Order: sequence, then C-alpha cells, then structure tokens
Amino acid sequence: METIRPTLDLEDIVDSAADALESASALEIIRWAAATFGDRICLTSSMSDAALIHLVSKVKPGIDVLFVDTGYHFAETIGTRDAVEAVYPVNVINVTPSRTVEEQDRALGPRLHGRNPDLCCHLRKVEPLGRALEGYMAWFSGIRRDETSSRRNRRVVEWDRKRGMVKVNPILAWSEEDMDNYIEDNGILVNPLHYDGYPSIGCAPCTSPVSPGEDPRSGRWAGLGKTECGIHL
Repeated sequence: METIRPTLDLEDIVDSAADALESASALEIIRWAAATFGDRICLTSSMSDAALIHLVSKVKPGIDVLFVDTGYHFAETIGTRDAVEAVYPVNVINVTPSRTVEEQDRALGPRLHGRNPDLCCHLRKVEPLGRALEGYMAWFSGIRRDETSSRRNRRVVEWDRKRGMVKVNPILAWSEEDMDNYIEDNGILVNPLHYDGYPSIGCAPCTSPVSPGEDPRSGRWAGLGKTECGIHL
C-alpha cells in the first residue's frame, strides 16, 4: 500500500480502518498503520515499559519515539528512556516544555502541580507533545481499555480531532495479563518502579505507590479527583 497523500480525507480512512481492524492483532494494526502513513507516523511513550516500542520496531525499525521530559520524572523513568534508546532500533526524541520547571515556578508560583494539576499537565505534557506531533500525520499510543473508564469506548484507530491527525492504539484490547505475558515472553525493558509498587508511572510529585489489590491508577494524582493528564482526552 502506498503512503497516503495529505489531500486524502483522513477521517474517512479512520472510520473504515476502525471497523476493519477492531478484531485485528496488535501487529496487524501496526502493519496497516506503517503501510498507510510511512514516515509520517511516530510513537509516543511514557517509558513505563517498552512493550509497544518493541512491537512497533519489529514492523518499522527506526521509528521516531517521542518522550515528553516534563522535568518532574523519576530518575528511573529517565534511565528507562536511555536504556530504550540503547537497546531498541528506534529514534528516541526528547520533547521538552517551553519553560523549565524553574521558569514555570517563577512565572506561576512553585508547586503548580499541587495547586492546579490540570494546568501543570497541560503546560508540561499536552502542549509540548502537541508541538512535537505537528510534523506527523498519525501517532501510535499505548493506551488500553482496561486502564480507566474513559478509555473503555476507544477504538483501535481514531481521529484525534484536537490535533487534526490519526491516532492508532494497537494494544487497546490487551488486558494486564496480556501485557505481563508479552513482557515476560519477550524480555521487554520495564521501568524498575513497577517492582516497587508503581503500576502506573507519571511525574514524581503526582505519583504514589499502590497497595496490592488497589486500582493500578489510584496512585496517579491521588486525592485530586484526576485520572488523566489530558493527552488522551
């Protein structure tokens, strides 16, 4: 299949692909996206693990992997990013906000993440990623339906209206067991914080360990009534 031209109606492509690929395997979805968008597709990763990076790189080695370095990450997350760059055949691109943490503190006051987490996420995650995605027609995301209630009705291929591009979710239908099995069977790099009680890993000030049996995402923005940073809304 030839790489599509920008003049084609991407929303029509999304509608037909979402239906056709709903029951497809992750690799089938990735192959379709790689054939359709060529070098105009990238992958985003929070460096929680490298499962999706491994999957996509098997089909499209050398793909751009965008990592948003918020300035608030755990050292383990930065270490995972560096290990991914060394181990997998991908091009890791470090995306940074327009202000450093210190500049944001001077402009908006310290600990914005505690006073207005939605604004902090927007400034340090959503806006930088939006800028980084501008050169692409589509992006791979590692979201899964079983993670949050807001993701249960998502589709494997979606129109990202906010960014005017296509979003591809190859492992959307995977369960936690599917993910664990893939990681074990393929020796996938995993952020070491997972073994210290952090099943869902974000910025250090807004991520807490979770007790066994609790909701895996209950350690994200605990007590703030927030479940998403805004990237996937």
